[in-house]
Amino acid sequence: MHFSIPSTQEFGSDGSGSSYTGFNIHINGSFHCCLRYKQLHSLHEQLKRSLPSIALPSFPPKKLLSLTPNQIEQRRLSLERYIQLVGQDPVLCRSELLRAFLLNAQQESSFTECSEVTLDVYLMNGYRISASVYTTDCTGKVLEKACALIDLPKDRACYFALYLMRKEASGALTIVKRLMEFEAPYISAKRWDDCKLVLRTGYWDACYDLELMRDRIALNLLYLQAMSDVERGWIVTTRDQSEQLTNMQARGSKSEYLDVVRKLPLYGCLQFPRACVDYPEPNTVATVVLGNKELNLLTYVGKEMQETKFKVTRIRCWRVTPIHINEDNQSSTGGGYGRQQQSSSHQQQQSSSSSTISLELSFEYLMAKNQLKWITIYSEQSMLMSVCLQSIVDELLNQKNGSDPAHLQNPQHVEYAPLSYIRRDGSNHCITDSSSTDTLCNLVNNDSTSNNGTSTQQHSTNNGSSFIRRKLKEFNTTVRFKNGKDSVQNEAFEWIGDDDL
Repeated sequence: MHFSIPSTQEFGSDGSGSSYTGFNIHINGSFHCCLRYKQLHSLHEQLKRSLPSIALPSFPPKKLLSLTPNQIEQRRLSLERYIQLVGQDPVLCRSELLRAFLLNAQQESSFTECSEVTLDVYLMNGYRISASVYTTDCTGKVLEKACALIDLPKDRACYFALYLMRKEASGALTIVKRLMEFEAPYISAKRWDDCKLVLRTGYWDACYDLELMRDRIALNLLYLQAMSDVERGWIVTTRDQSEQLTNMQARGSKSEYLDVVRKLPLYGCLQFPRACVDYPEPNTVATVVLGNKELNLLTYVGKEMQETKFKVTRIRCWRVTPIHINEDNQSSTGGGYGRQQQSSSHQQQQSSSSSTISLELSFEYLMAKNQLKWITIYSEQSMLMSVCLQSIVDELLNQKNGSDPAHLQNPQHVEYAPLSYIRRDGSNHCITDSSSTDTLCNLVNNDSTSNNGTSTQQHSTNNGSSFIRRKLKEFNTTVRFKNGKDSVQNEAFEWIGDDDL
């Protein structure tokens, strides 16, 4: 998880007659919640008790007197560094307690009351699934309910994910973000009100298609997604291939259609809007495509498309950096993700009205033996690209370790001490690990909801399919920074030998 605290906000009296500071927590590049110092401190203490074998980063010390603006800024930087280190730890960032805390923090910060609503989830062809969900249901619950409405078996639902996508004025479809387990889709969709919730596959290796194609509903989902990707040009086809696919589509030959399309370039990839890159030449405009263990740059010379492929296993590391552009069109950059938010906050506080902030993704690539080169992509979706890169790496490592999403062994369930969530007003609410996807309102009303079966439904998610889904989520949510460096170190890079070059 990419954590940052780019800014703060002041709140009025909390009941004790004094004002307090809220710290705006951003995850993977977008605002998630606003928390007080004491809320983060409470999380720290409870993680320390629940995970005694994990060495937690030191928490910024308390101050006895009211803080000056400079001291608040220093606290912001210290808290940001702390939460980044938590997010970089592979155990802490996957802790159910942390996820439950973040889910409840999102609910509190958005002032969302728990109520039953109808949430629309769309397939790639525009088909709408209207699911009855709670406003505070986490991503896994919403995904499960949406899949149940189209009769997709639970053991196949873990292969899919929810995305926020936006249709541009040109008709192009832009992937804004992939929803994670620590957020509620209803709340996230409200923040991105120009986007729709879309169901797509959540893996990168097309070999997993074979497992899904054994099920009729999963086969239909793959077929609809492939047709949509072909129509949008996300999958490259020749004129003959296009005619062949059209004939198969007319005959309803879904399996044959997939057998052909799975062999085509860019199948199973996510495509991003055109961006400026510095390869092969500075100021090159290219379409960025991620998938098939590669990062691809598509450029056009006249009407001819040229494809430059970068294997993920040859990317040694990468980083996301902000670019600050002032009114004079001068730009300055932060020193990588680890330092970007310091520059960002300072820029926002000092000259927010006269500057804009853009992002760039830079990766160090093994061009030849003993020859590494930095390549930079300037895109507003750099953070999503970084998350996708880490997801691909984690899937590669998962495969290397012999784990197959279709045949994962149920991991041992670890019981944690109940987590007490402190709201900004100081009230406490208990959250148990078994109800980690529950939120404050659900827990407060637990006695009343248990009468209509809600409680039973919540606990029933701790079955085998839930563990498989949770395990799949694990290698799609984490970006780790080693040794305090400002770049993501690619663990899959260690596989490369002379024979690969």
